[in-house]
Order: sequence, then structure tokens, then C-alpha cells
Amino acid sequence: MVSTLLKNKVLVFVALFLSVTSFVFASSGETEHGPVMTLLWMGIILFFAMLGRFIEKAKQPSVLGELLIGVLIGNLGLIGFHFFDPIKSDIYIKFLAEIGVVILLFQVGLESNLSDMKKVGVKAFLVATVGVIAPFVLGTWIVGPWLLPDLSSNAYLFLGAALTATSVGITARVFKDFGKLQTKEAQIVLGAAVIDDVMGLIILAVVSAIVTLGAVSFGVVSWIVAKALLFLVGSILIGKTCAPYISKFFSKINTGVGTKITLAIVFALFYSAVAGLIGLAPIVGAFAAGLILDPVHFKYFKKPQTALDLEKHAELVGAEHREKFQKTADHYTDKHVEELLEPIGHFIIPIFFVFTGINVNLQTLFNPKILSVALGITVIAFVGKYISGFFAGKDINKNIVGFGMVPRGEVGLIFATIGMSLGVLTDELFSVIVIMVILTTLLTPPILAYFLKKEI
Repeated sequence: MVSTLLKNKVLVFVALFLSVTSFVFASSGETEHGPVMTLLWMGIILFFAMLGRFIEKAKQPSVLGELLIGVLIGNLGLIGFHFFDPIKSDIYIKFLAEIGVVILLFQVGLESNLSDMKKVGVKAFLVATVGVIAPFVLGTWIVGPWLLPDLSSNAYLFLGAALTATSVGITARVFKDFGKLQTKEAQIVLGAAVIDDVMGLIILAVVSAIVTLGAVSFGVVSWIVAKALLFLVGSILIGKTCAPYISKFFSKINTGVGTKITLAIVFALFYSAVAGLIGLAPIVGAFAAGLILDPVHFKYFKKPQTALDLEKHAELVGAEHREKFQKTADHYTDKHVEELLEPIGHFIIPIFFVFTGINVNLQTLFNPKILSVALGITVIAFVGKYISGFFAGKDINKNIVGFGMVPRGEVGLIFATIGMSLGVLTDELFSVIVIMVILTTLLTPPILAYFLKKEI
């Protein structure tokens, strides 16, 4: 009874909220997508992201609620309510969404341990390799020609390329929601996703060159590989060497929390930009920045008050307890940057997931022929990534690794968009890829949550 009353109150509040905002902005005559409207969209997105957290009561990760609430408000136009439609084309919201996923992967990098990732490096490489080759072969030469006959070979190549993508942001958020980022499975998936991004970049470049030039040289492929490897290896080596000196320099200016958090974000943004400039996804750069800063711990800056209190307490207790208190104090000091980033993450990361859901067009599901083909392609999308989990080694939950690699998210859409811009993909095939991206993005979080909960 109480639960029903609460739900009714929430629905009434939402209706009033929408009615008032619609009336105010309709009365103001505000039609441009300028900063004022962006403020409204930000408020609406964060408001609905809070509502999406109701899904946590069903023991599901909050990212799923944010995605679903985004899908809901993004498709209200199907019933004649078009108030939210401008959000899809608001460049400021899109930019904030991109910043959101950069912050998310930076947080994931901070919470990951470089030495632990080295231990699973070979496994991550095998998972990534199988997770790229299997869906590419299945999509290009088997399922594509079977389900969509009479298309060009280049169209099948782009279908295969789109199936190789992995959207690490969605999987990383699920691991983070369940506090499982430190597990071997999470480290393998995150490492494999970075390698997967490099391999996907190579495949996309090769396929695009085949379409535009009719062929691709060994030199072009070699240069793409070299750029990716130079960035990943060079950035970590140079960053680990330079970060302590940079940190020490800025600590002489100010040792406060403000300088500490600003310096951390500067690292994330700088590495994201460099990754984007050489053709990698910016989130790869953000992840690398987090890995670099993880061992630095900003030792020249002020320690958080919690750590200082614990150290003071360690001096007052006996020798048998002093080491335990000191270790706890060190833990708080090491984790301080991550704790400082949490409020920023709570503010901006949901914008990315709600915005991703808003851009899902459910109209593509209304064509029975396209839907049936898309379901077949989606099955292959799941199978092609899932089997990679069997190469994760012994004592590893292969279900978690396999399903962790499944989401295509925005990465798959980027591949499809490039194919459309080159005139390779038909409208029908583009819709098929979009539906595949929708289903892999929305179905993976609850599946992954199921297997993670079994591990608890």
C-alpha cells in the first residue's frame, strides 16, 4: 500500500515537473539550442537519472536504469510528445556526455592496478584477439551473406567491422556498481577492451581504405599499429617517469585539495586529447591516465583528514596495532584522488548513459523484416564476443569475461556512421546494426549483473 502510494506520488511529481517546464519554456519562446536550454536539458537528464536508480531495488546496476530512462524519454515522440527531441541535437549535452565517459574511464584507471593488469596481459590479449576475429569472420563471410544476400562485399566488411567493437564504458560501470573492478575478470575485460579498441581501429582503417582506394598497403596498416602501440606503451612509461616531478612542482605552488584534483583531471583530459588526435578513442587515453596516476598517490600533497587522524591514533596505540592503523591511513591517502572524483562522477557520468539511451530510436524495431535480421545479427554479436571468455584461462569466470565484452554502445554506432558516410551501408543494414547496438547495450548489464551477484 505504502509502495503504491509512493509510486503514485512520484508519477504525479514527474507529470507536474514536465508540465511546468514545458509551459515555462513554451511561454518564453526559447527555441534556440543555446546555453539556457542546455541548462534545462542538464537538469532534466539528471532528474531522470535519479529516477532510473529505482532499478537498484531490483538488484540491477544503476547504469541499466539510466539507459532505460533515456530510451523512454528519447522515444516519447512516438506518442506525440516531442518536448525532449532537441536534446538529441544539443551539441553542449553531447560534449558533456563525452566528458562523462572520459571521467568514468579515468576513475576506472585510478581504481585499476598496473601490476595486476600486467599479470593478466596475455589473457587479455587472447580474449581481445578472439573477440575481434570471431565476430568479424562471422559477420563478413557467414551470417551477413546468409541473412542479407545481394549486398556488396564492402557492406559485409563494414558489418563485420561493426561487430568487432566493444564499449568498455558500459561494462566498466557495471563492475564499478558492484565493486568488482579489482577482480581478475574485470582486469582482463578492461585490458582486452583497450587492445580491442586498437584492433578495431586497424580493422576500420583497413576496411575504409579498401572501400575508398580499392586496396590498402602494408605501410598504412603498420603505421596505424605503430601509432597505437607508441601511445599506449610510451604514455605509460613517460607518464610514470614524469608524473612525480609534475606533482612535486605543483605541490610547491599549493598542496591543497583544489590543486590535487585539478592536476588529476588535467592528466585525464590531456591524455584523452592525445589519444583522440592519433586516432584512438579518447576513453583509452583517460584509462591510461588513471593507470599512470595510480602509483603516484600525490605524496607531496596534504593528506586527507581521515588519514591524519588514523596516523595520530597509530602513535597512541600499542606496537601490535600500530602497523594496522598505519596501513589503513596509507589506504585513505592512496585513495584520496578517487574519493575526490566521486562527486564529479555522480554529476556528469549519468549524462553519458541517459544521453546514450535518448539517442536510441525504437522506430527501427517496427519493421518485421529488419527486426528479424537484426535479431539474427545480435545473436552472432553475443556469440562472437562470448566465446572469447573461454580463452581467459583457468580459475576465471568465463561468463563474466565473455559477456563483459559484448556491449557495442557508441563504438558500434561510430563504425556504422562511417559506413553510411562512405555510401557502403544501405538504410536497411544501418538499421540492423543500430538494433544490434541497442540490444547488446541494454541486455548486457542485467546479464552481467546476474553472474556478478552469483560471485558475491
